[in-house]
Amino acid sequence: MKRGKKYQEAVKAYNKQNLYELDEAIEIVKKNATAKFDETIELHIRTGCDGRHAEQQIRGAVVLPHGTGKTVKVLVFAKGTKLDEAQAAGADHVGGEELIPKIQNEGWLDFDVVVATPDMMGVVGRLGRILGPKGLMPNPKAGTVTMDVAKAIEDIKAGKIEYRLDKTNIIHVPVGKASFTNEQLSDNFQSLMGAINKAKPSSLKGQYIRSATLVSTMGPGVKLNVVKITQ
Repeated sequence: MKRGKKYQEAVKAYNKQNLYELDEAIEIVKKNATAKFDETIELHIRTGCDGRHAEQQIRGAVVLPHGTGKTVKVLVFAKGTKLDEAQAAGADHVGGEELIPKIQNEGWLDFDVVVATPDMMGVVGRLGRILGPKGLMPNPKAGTVTMDVAKAIEDIKAGKIEYRLDKTNIIHVPVGKASFTNEQLSDNFQSLMGAINKAKPSSLKGQYIRSATLVSTMGPGVKLNVVKITQ
């Protein structure tokens, strides 16, 4: 893959093979986020887990203290008074069975997170083939299958993010935006790592976090010293 001139210059500005402390890594990543838009800063964690085993699957959610810097659109599947509750809490879209054909037949996906009350999961389950691959399927572990829809919406709007293993046993999560201060990015990172460290499967033998890289949307990745971030 051919990289642009800015990317090549950014790579020359630091040693790609070095393992950096968090503060230094944030500094480098922010400096290299030179696109004309506010780049997202992400963390990619390679784990020693084997997601093929249910007990080594990692999935959860954490509220980042400074949010993600992104406006998140929430769709809520509910019925009765819970519809009104969701609307009052600031959900962008609320509804029930009538939304199924809109998503299935019209390809409507104008939302970032889906919340559902438990009694609606039979309906939402019909969308599994569409929502599942996009990581949008509500899940109790992520707090998106709940009767307390107001709290779920409040947390999501405040910066709650979900983390989970992908097929290659890597976790990809946003930490914030390049416009955030170093302290904001550090706070978000610490909250995120605290949750991920606690989620270590008890059945795992060997190293849990093998490598961690901080990267902006258009910039090169900066490797972190994993010994420090897993303490």
